[in-house]
Amino acid sequence: MRFLHTADWHIGKKLHGYDLLEEQADAFQQILKIAKEEKVDAIVVAGDLYDRSVPSVEAIEVFNRMIVEMNLQEKFPVLAISGNHDSSTRLETGGPWFIQSDFHLNTRLDQAFEPVEMKNTQFFLLPYFEPISARLYFDNEEIRTIEQAMKEVITEMEKQFKPDMAHVLVSHFFVAGSEKSDSETKLMVGGLDTVPLSLLESFDYVALGHLHGKNALQAENARYSGSPLKFSLSEMSQKKGVWIVDTVVDKTTFEFKEITPLRDLIQLEGSFKELTTQEFYESIDRESYLHIQLTDRAVIPNMMNQLRQIYPRVIGVERLFGREVKEKNRAAKKEIKALAPTELVNQFFSEVTGEQLTQQQQTWIKDNLAALHQAERGK
Repeated sequence: MRFLHTADWHIGKKLHGYDLLEEQADAFQQILKIAKEEKVDAIVVAGDLYDRSVPSVEAIEVFNRMIVEMNLQEKFPVLAISGNHDSSTRLETGGPWFIQSDFHLNTRLDQAFEPVEMKNTQFFLLPYFEPISARLYFDNEEIRTIEQAMKEVITEMEKQFKPDMAHVLVSHFFVAGSEKSDSETKLMVGGLDTVPLSLLESFDYVALGHLHGKNALQAENARYSGSPLKFSLSEMSQKKGVWIVDTVVDKTTFEFKEITPLRDLIQLEGSFKELTTQEFYESIDRESYLHIQLTDRAVIPNMMNQLRQIYPRVIGVERLFGREVKEKNRAAKKEIKALAPTELVNQFFSEVTGEQLTQQQQTWIKDNLAALHQAERGK
């Protein structure tokens, strides 16, 4: 069968205070157009439908219109899961009757072991979950990490495999070997939410959500679709779109279809005088979201207001004066961002005390961070 793989819609997300609902609705229309042109049999949405666990009324209205048009009007079966940004409890409302229109929305771990079968393919819809969910489901107190949980989960799924069908996993996790961007807010506690790629080998295709770039993972049987829009400066050069996947038993092919943002995210560099020259600003798309790098050394009175008279969507202005110092600071910040919370605590403790954490202290820190993570998810 043929299906469209998308994810990380993040309906309701704002970009430096700017509302993106119009851009998200436009991106959806392009996705729907691709689905119709490619004559897909179903649409897969691999998590993070909303940007917040309690979305705004406006975000809910936009999402509802999308589902009505995609599923009820255009009659596309929809296979979706909740992501780490979604509230599984809230999304679950309506699930029993969604199925009547071929809208399959899984929000609980136990639902993942009942595959949705379409044509020659079994879809296992695995929503984002915490290790405690697997610990309770399998009644196994030894499950403490997602890696441990996924070993049990996949073993259970494999029991449902039909040999004459293709097997597709829809999931929302960080797979080892992937690269993330700044907009993917996640908490790694000692590798808590990392899934080894080797665990996914039994599936013909793994439709992933969570990371916002399509090239975050280059595996023969697994891909992130990436987000439909650019949500951070680190995503400026990324091509956004969806995967069209064709499943045949023992042979799956996929092709990326690009979409064009209603308003792009770009970066400009120059002096204040250059940027405010008519010849310059008429040569670019001023409706884009702009990050501006100023080369001026002098203070410019009322600078932001003047720039926004010309560029209505300035998301930030950076002074390039002292570039070498800033580059060093940026590199240091990048290194810090790459550290897991436990490593950050280790580094801070060592710098302050000149000593290393004991094994018992590391265990206390890891357990407390995991508890904080769970509490945050429960809000």
